[in-house]
Amino acid sequence: MSLELLRQQIDELDEQIIGLLNRRMEVVKQIGQFKRDQKTVVYRPEREKFIIERLDKLSSTGLLNRAAIEAIYLEIFAVSRHLELSEKIAYLGPEGSFCHQAAESRFGAISTYFPLPNISSVFEAVTTERVRFGVVPIENNQEGTVQESIDRLLEGGVQIVAELALPIHFSFASQQEDMRKIKRIYSKDIAFGQCRKFLNDYAKDIERKEVASTSLAAKLASEDPEGAALCAEVAAKLYNLPVLFSNVQDSSNNRTRFLILSKTFSNQPSGQDKSSFVAQLSNEPGSLANLLNEFNSAHINLNRVESRPAREGNAFNYKFLIECDGHVSNEPLKSIVENSQNALKWIGSYVKEC
Repeated sequence: MSLELLRQQIDELDEQIIGLLNRRMEVVKQIGQFKRDQKTVVYRPEREKFIIERLDKLSSTGLLNRAAIEAIYLEIFAVSRHLELSEKIAYLGPEGSFCHQAAESRFGAISTYFPLPNISSVFEAVTTERVRFGVVPIENNQEGTVQESIDRLLEGGVQIVAELALPIHFSFASQQEDMRKIKRIYSKDIAFGQCRKFLNDYAKDIERKEVASTSLAAKLASEDPEGAALCAEVAAKLYNLPVLFSNVQDSSNNRTRFLILSKTFSNQPSGQDKSSFVAQLSNEPGSLANLLNEFNSAHINLNRVESRPAREGNAFNYKFLIECDGHVSNEPLKSIVENSQNALKWIGSYVKEC
């Protein structure tokens, strides 16, 4: 069969695909109207997970694996949500940051985004309902916890809608193709630390200039003919900065976990869930041990127990962020919460991704 005939087949299949997508969007519009009438939420992570798992099984003998299906359908989901109801999303900026990349991976390129200067401002945008959703980092598997996110979660006022883990890949980008002519490398201090081996091998004697973000580094490098940036690929694209080297980070397992937040939100159980709670216990011997023993006795896996100062009054009291497997509406977790005498404040049950 000739190349031309193969291309004709592709064109015919594309016509069928676009027709089916338009039919899908017509149904989406009807669902959107139903949700508006019932005042229910548009973003349903547990439903999206079910669809992807179902399609993965249907494609078991085909060429599309789960990762490919997920990449295609996450964008379809984003377009669908936009048709149902256009959402506003705040994230820890600036534009082109890894947090921006995480937000777009769930809400698509056509949503309305607001890059904000710090984590507290994202929480404020959510609690005041200026935006429907907020996206913040909570931990990196190389650098540890993002304490500001933990502190704001413990203050309350938001629900956790979803979590996602984003692989953190740094690119080395510059207008200058000849490494010998690059005089300056812009980036954030943490990026220099995570790309130490590459820098020692390829750019040991080049000046390093620390800036506030990797996105700003890309902007500065785009304006400097002798400059380069260690940045996210999305930032390089944003500032039309050519990528000379990709994946220059020391660890191939560098991942950051992000949370999607909303003012009020409740996911339905998916069968593979995680729940988060704020615990404030009496300052008595055994209070924390007794609570944790409730989880142990119920054979509930704890993913995180982290303490932070309560910041209330003059005493040295602490609150705890507790994450565990299970959905708050299902037993035995439901009974633990009911029997906690208000020591456990639920802040979200969501599909377990990490």
